[in-house]
Amino acid sequence: MKAWIAFASGLLFGLGLSLGGMTQPAVVLGFLDIFGAWDPRLVFVMAGAVLTTAIGYRRVLRRSRPLLAERFQWPTSRRIDTRLVGGAALFGIGWGIAGYCPGPALASLGAGAPALLVLVACMIAGWWLAARLLPPTGGH
Repeated sequence: MKAWIAFASGLLFGLGLSLGGMTQPAVVLGFLDIFGAWDPRLVFVMAGAVLTTAIGYRRVLRRSRPLLAERFQWPTSRRIDTRLVGGAALFGIGWGIAGYCPGPALASLGAGAPALLVLVACMIAGWWLAARLLPPTGGH
């Protein structure tokens, strides 16, 4: 059951990213170009995501436990350290260069564009390297 719910959630997420223009690098880069030809469309995508998340969290947190797990798993660390800031900077730089962040990149794989395939392969290699080279943080 968990696998089917995860699959349906991922499918819905990918559809939402596609409909919102997040799978089109030109739209994303236009949004990031605040001093040039700024494209504000993604503000509405983000606003919709924030609203959906706010409503969802309010409903879920009223429960004593998740539907398909024994307990909620919350991050244990609240530190803002160089690892967090460095990761956020790398994410932002990559997003600005490629016009994709991980979710939209994976959602766009069906297009089969060679550059996108290289991007996703590098992204997966980066995750693999980080898991092996960086010590665990202790948080979830």
